[in-house]
Amino acid sequence: MFKITAYGVRPNEVDYFKDLNKYDYELNLVEDLLTHENIATAQGSDAVLLRANCVADEVNLAKLNEWDIKYVFTRTVGYNHIDLNAAKEFGMKVARVPAYSPYAVAELAMTLGMTMLHHTAMASENTFNGDFTVPSYLFSREVHSSTVGIIGTGKIGATEASLYSGMGAKVLGYDPYPSEYAKQFVEFVELDELLAQSDIISLHVPYFHGQNDQMINAETIAKMKDNAILINTARGELVDHDAVLNALLSNKLQSFATDVLPDEKRIFGHKFEDALPNRTVDQLRDLYPRVLMTPHVGSYTEPALTDMISVSYENFNQALTTGKTDNDVEL
Repeated sequence: MFKITAYGVRPNEVDYFKDLNKYDYELNLVEDLLTHENIATAQGSDAVLLRANCVADEVNLAKLNEWDIKYVFTRTVGYNHIDLNAAKEFGMKVARVPAYSPYAVAELAMTLGMTMLHHTAMASENTFNGDFTVPSYLFSREVHSSTVGIIGTGKIGATEASLYSGMGAKVLGYDPYPSEYAKQFVEFVELDELLAQSDIISLHVPYFHGQNDQMINAETIAKMKDNAILINTARGELVDHDAVLNALLSNKLQSFATDVLPDEKRIFGHKFEDALPNRTVDQLRDLYPRVLMTPHVGSYTEPALTDMISVSYENFNQALTTGKTDNDVEL
């Protein structure tokens, strides 16, 4: 029987893995993410199934290769946690889940944007502390008369655009390859124009190491209108967080909300009593409620999870029966 060791399987996800297992794979479900310390849990398997922030570097892939594990699949859209050069060297096959419920991340991005626009977190913190006054900094804009800029209008970005468009907002988009679907909701412009006009800027681009690192930086922030709101539910590597911190401290940016961070492997999945291991992230956290952070939960919904697991199982079935999948990652 083909055995899959899946990492990062939360307790409430176990039944989904079992109920959707129509090919009767033998499952080894590991709650922890893959690390150097727990790589031995994969021994005896035919394949591994990863999540974001699993350590699939050359060291771990070498171990998998020793154990003749040639299938290194991920149930995520992104695959930057896998060392593709090492996978190619070891003759491994890598596949991903290129799409799952686009509403999962899109709704979170919109929720964060709306929360910041209406100063909801600030007002809630005040009342939690017993302050029921209405200070001037709670004076807000409205979505229907605002401009929202979506950077990256694939399935998730286009879905968020449709949600904002349905509320009457003007939606600008920047994407080198605009889809016909997105054109229903988005006016496509150059990036500089989007930055200059948008009240809310939402990131939905894939991260490519060495190509778009820190695409949001001091230079691009300087092009944004004053008091813009920045939302990132894509990848932490896309943003220069020191530049964001400086922009918040100088009041160039009104607020920042993110579901992704730099140094995620050392932060997400852990509980801290004191300072975080990343000083910049810790300083950003101290700016709550102008800064909101969620622990990479954008895809943590029932429809998205169902899609992730189902497509992953289909990937394994295709690989075993045809030698390739519809979702192979090119090595």
